[in-house]
Amino acid sequence: MSGEIEAAGELATGALLGRAVEPGAGEGHGGGHGLCLNCGTALIGPHCHNCGQSGHVHRSLHAIGHDILHGVFHFEGKLWNTLPMLAWRPGELTKRYIAGERARFVSPMAIFLFSVFAMFAVFSWVGIAAPSQLSSGNLKPVAAIDFARKDAQDDLNKAQKKLAKATDEDDKAKYREDIADAQQQIAGLDKAGKALEGGPIDVSTTEAHTGWHALDHGIEKWQKNPALMMYKLQSASYKFSWLLIPLSLPFLWALFFWKRQYKLYDHTIFITYSIAFMSLFYIVIAVAAAIGLGGGPLGMVAVLVPFVHITRQLKQAYDIGWFSAFMRAWVLTFFIVWILVLFLLILVALGMFG
Repeated sequence: MSGEIEAAGELATGALLGRAVEPGAGEGHGGGHGLCLNCGTALIGPHCHNCGQSGHVHRSLHAIGHDILHGVFHFEGKLWNTLPMLAWRPGELTKRYIAGERARFVSPMAIFLFSVFAMFAVFSWVGIAAPSQLSSGNLKPVAAIDFARKDAQDDLNKAQKKLAKATDEDDKAKYREDIADAQQQIAGLDKAGKALEGGPIDVSTTEAHTGWHALDHGIEKWQKNPALMMYKLQSASYKFSWLLIPLSLPFLWALFFWKRQYKLYDHTIFITYSIAFMSLFYIVIAVAAAIGLGGGPLGMVAVLVPFVHITRQLKQAYDIGWFSAFMRAWVLTFFIVWILVLFLLILVALGMFG
C-alpha cells in the first residue's frame, strides 16, 4: 500500500512541477471585468495585460483539488494536443514549438518533468526499484558476513571494556550477557562463512587507500551499506534527470554542427521532447510487463520503438531524408550509451562524495 501512495505522490509532484513551468498563454476562458486583484489595472480580457494574473481567482478547497486534477490530467487541455504529435510526429512538434507555436502545446520542460516523475512513480508501483536488502541476498554473501562479523566483534570489544570498568554487579551481569551474545553471534557467522567458502572467513575489511580521502570515504560507504547507496542512486536518478539534457547537447550538435540554421536552442528542444517520449513510452512498457504482457515481443518493442522514434524525429525536425536520418539515429544511439554511462558516473560520484 505504501508503494502505491508513494507512486501517487510522485505522479502528482511531477504534474504540479510541470504545470509550474508551463506557460499560461492561450488558456483563458471568458472575459474579465473590473480591476486586477494583483496590480489594480483595469481588465480588458481574461488576464491582466499588465502583470498577467488571471482575472478570475478561486478561494476554495475545491479550487485546490481542481488545480491538482488539472495538473495531473489536463495541463489545461494542452496535453491532449501534444501527446499524439509527440508519439507520431515528434519532429513536427519540435519544429512548430521552435517556430513559436507555444500556446497549443505543452512546453518541452513541463512535459519532461511530468513524464520523468510519472515514470519513476509507475516503476515504484510495479516494483521496479533498488533492492533494499543487498546484504541479506545472494549478491555478496561472504562480504555481508564479513561486515556483520566485524560489527559483532566491535560489540564484543565494547562490552569487554565496559565490564572491566564496571563496579556494580547488575551492570557486570548485563555486560557478561552482551559478551555472551556477541560471542554466540560471531560463532554463528564463522559457521556460515565456512559453509560458503569451505573454510574460515577472513574477517579483515578491505580498506581503500587511493590517497584521496573523499574517494576512500565514498568507497567505504558503498561497502558498508550498499542498499542505502543503491536507494540514493535511484532517488538521484530522477532528481538529476535534467542533466541528461546538457549531457546530450554536444553529441546532437556534432551531428549537425555545419548546419548553421540550427541553434543550440533547437537541439535542446529536440532532446527534451525526445526524453519525455522515452519516459512515457517506458511507462507503457512497465505497465504491460506488470500485467503479464512480457516476453520476447515486448522486449523487441522496447528496443525498436525508441530507435524508430528517434529516426522519425530527426527526419521531421531537421528536414533530412530517411537514409540520413537512419544513419544519424545509429550514431546517436551509440552516443546515448555514452551519455547514460556519464550520467551514471555522475550519480555514483554524487552518492560517494555527498
